[in-house]
This record gives sequence, structure tokens and C-alpha cells, in this order.
Amino acid sequence: MTSPAHQRESAQPDGLRWIALAIVMTAAFMDLVDVTIVNIAVPSILRDTGASFSQIQWIVAGYSLTFAVGLITGGRLGDIYGRKRIFLVGVTGFTLASGLCGFAVNAEMLLVSRLAQGCAAALMVPQVLSIVHATFPAHERGKVFGLFGAITGLAGVSGPLLGALLTQWDLFGLAWRPIFLVNVPVGVASVLLGRRFISESRSSHALRLDLVGVAIATAGLLMLLYPLTRGHDLDWPLWSVLSMVGSVVAFGGLVAYERVKARKDGSPLIELSLFRVKSFRAGILVQLAAGIAFGVFFLVWTLYMQVGLGWSVLRAGLMGVPFSIAVAAAAGISVQVLVPRWGRAVLQAGALAMAAGMLLYVWEADRYGLGISPWWMVPPLVVMGIGMGLILAPLTDAVLAEVPREHSGSASGLINTTLQVGLAMGLGLTSLIFFGTIGSGLAPQSVGPAFADAFAHSLKWSAGLMAVVFLLMYALPAGPRSRRDGDVDDGEPWAMATGAPEHDGGLPG
Repeated sequence: MTSPAHQRESAQPDGLRWIALAIVMTAAFMDLVDVTIVNIAVPSILRDTGASFSQIQWIVAGYSLTFAVGLITGGRLGDIYGRKRIFLVGVTGFTLASGLCGFAVNAEMLLVSRLAQGCAAALMVPQVLSIVHATFPAHERGKVFGLFGAITGLAGVSGPLLGALLTQWDLFGLAWRPIFLVNVPVGVASVLLGRRFISESRSSHALRLDLVGVAIATAGLLMLLYPLTRGHDLDWPLWSVLSMVGSVVAFGGLVAYERVKARKDGSPLIELSLFRVKSFRAGILVQLAAGIAFGVFFLVWTLYMQVGLGWSVLRAGLMGVPFSIAVAAAAGISVQVLVPRWGRAVLQAGALAMAAGMLLYVWEADRYGLGISPWWMVPPLVVMGIGMGLILAPLTDAVLAEVPREHSGSASGLINTTLQVGLAMGLGLTSLIFFGTIGSGLAPQSVGPAFADAFAHSLKWSAGLMAVVFLLMYALPAGPRSRRDGDVDDGEPWAMATGAPEHDGGLPG
């Protein structure tokens, strides 16, 4: 029987779905831009606030930490209380926290505000994919995810460039602060338009929030990620090692508890049944490994250009343009053109391209040293961008294709959580892989060569992780090539290739 909520959404004019998509995509764009904007402004924040490298790591990684910790809960809250409602709460909180970041008077206030931003984003971001999954029919979802990949690439272009311009212009003498304040008008517009155009959806099952599960998951993530970020600075004290070992115990306890919870009332925080879906299980591992590689690369890349090479913030920001244009272009064609024909091989080609681009970058950094030209950086960045674009858009489709719609919020939260945990782990490992290579007490003339060497060392690690991603992708569905007739329509190629049920695109009912 179709629920009243389902009837209300089905009665909505078709065009309203695309307006709603534009609104949630804008929120996702705002989140992605915020991450890349902060990376490019790191040296400016260092100078203005007098923050230490450890504090800067926390300003960057703290967002990913609270984001990762809250994502599973945020996704489940959307399933229970309504994805539109939780989305609007998240956007409102993100907007307020952005304002606090912009007006932070010291590094400590900026750090706390960034933590609040991450918490709000954890409510906002899981609803994006959930709203798409619950609103659009299967034959349109492939196009939507392709568009999502292109928007991701555009955010990558806009973030570094916008951050560089806003920092360089020093608007009203605010230095780096406009990189956060720019979120405020965008967030206000998203809330006002979202109230009007987004349709409500929630799980058809009577779910309750699993507070014990939330507590265990939060504790486990904190026990893992906090010592990773702080361990090197503190010379790996015993408590940091015990904390990481304890996180494994906590996650084991979480799995045991969630099994009991599912049998007891059917409302666990994490739907363990999702891990019986092969595409979902493989995609989670791919997200984790890729997130670590990305987390290491993007922070050390910024430090290499601005501190190691001594480039201006604008010059460094412009270097993100060829990379991000390549991401957008590759993502735009991967789902609609490449995946329907070659399936999983497209994602694997992306992983190899990223690894090859990183190794080419290492070779150039070693050969040209501190005299490297921006033009020499373009080829490896374009290769890496194409690789990332080939992975981003189809991976989301592949992971969610076989997930029951009533669990789309939980699945979306787990996908995003895994990526953010990977990013946070990568940022935490930066203290070991990058700063651990540099050492301390450098003479001014030694800073540039030390940063260049540490950059090359870090990229070798990232390239190795992309090789791991390539191997893990063998566990993903082969894709359309598994069909006997070899004829795949546009839309949702992974679902059609693997025999996943197509959904009607309405609300769960």
C-alpha cells in the first residue's frame, strides 16, 4: 500500500525534483568547497593566528573527525525524523558555524568552530544522497550521480581558486576570514529554498535512534583518530597505542551490540545486513583506502607549494584548476559513457591513473627541485584529476545500487563516514609521513629542500594506497560486461548489470 507521504511526493511536478536536486547539490558543493578552501589558506592562518603545525592539523583534521564521528548518526536521524528536516537543521548549523569560524579571534576559537562545522555537516551531507536515492527513479539516478561527480569536480576548481582569491584580496582587511563567511549567504538561501522545494522522506519502518550504538561508535572513532593526529607530536605515548588497540575492541563490541539490537527491535544504528551486499562491502574498503590517500596528498601539496617552494597563495590556488577541470570532465562522462561499456575497469583505470600521476609528480619534484615550473606540474595534475573523476561518480552508484531504499540514509552515512575516517586518518598520518620526515629545528635555508623531500616521500605513500584501491576494486561488481546481451541502457548501469531491483523513485512505503 502506498503511504500518504508517497502519494504527496508522486503528485509533485517532475521539475520540482530537479529544483530540490539543485538545492541539495548546492549544500554538498558548499561542504566540498569549504574543505579545499581551508587547505589553500593554511599558511595565511598560520601567520595570522600564530597557530602551531599541530593546531593547523587539528583545524583541518578536526572537521573531518567530527564529520566522520557524526555521519552514521546523521544518516540514521534522516531515516527516522525525515531527511528534509535533518538536512535543513544541518545546513542551518553549518551556516552558523561558518560565521563563527569567520569571526574567530584566535586559533582555539577557530578550532572549536571547525569542530562544530563538522558536526553540522554530519547532519547535512548524508541527506544529500538519501534524498536523491528516495526521490529519483532508477533510470534517472545514473544521470544524477554523474552530475554529482561533475559538481564535485567544480567544487574542487572553485575551492582552491576562491580561497586563493579571497585570501589574496584581503577583503575589508579580513585576510583569510572570508573563506568561511562566504558560506553564510549560500547557507541562508539553501535553507529558505529547501523549505519550499524539497519533499520530505523517511524510512517506512518504525525506527528509533540507537543511543548506545551512537556512544560506542563515537568512542571507537575518537579512540582511533585522536591518537593518530596527536601521537607523533607527543612521541607516541603509551596511552595513544592503548587507545588505538582499544578502538578495535570498541568496534568489535559495536558489531555484537548491533546484532542484538537488530533482533530486539529492528532499530540498530548500523544495518549490518548492508555488509552482506558485496558491492557495498567492497565500496566501503575502497572509500577508506582512497580517503587516506587523498587526506595525505591535499594537505602536503599545499604546504609543499606555499612553504617549500615559497609560492603566493594565488599561484598555489591556480594550480588546483587543471586538476579540478580534469576531475569534472572525467566524472561527467564516466557514468553515462564509460561505465555502461566497461564497468569496473573504468574505476580501476582511475586508480591506476591517480597512482601514475603521483609517481610522475614525484619524478618531477626530484628532477627539478625548488626550481620546478608550474607548467611542469600540469601533466601529473591532469592525469591525477582524470583518475579521480573516473572513480568518484561511478563509485557512489556502484556502492548504493543494491541497497534497499529504506536503509539509504544509514548506507549513505556509512559511505561518507568511511571516506571521512580515511581523510582524517590521512591527515593524522601526515604528522608521521610528512612532518616526521622534515624533523624540527630547520635552518631557514633548509626549509625548502626539506619540504620538497617530504612531499615526494608522502606521494609515494599515496601512490601505494591507490595501488591497494586498484586491487580492492576487483571485489566490486564487474558491471555491464556481466550481462549476456551486453546492452545497457543509460541511467543506473551498476544496478542493471548486477540485477539489483529498480526502485520507483518515490518515498519508502
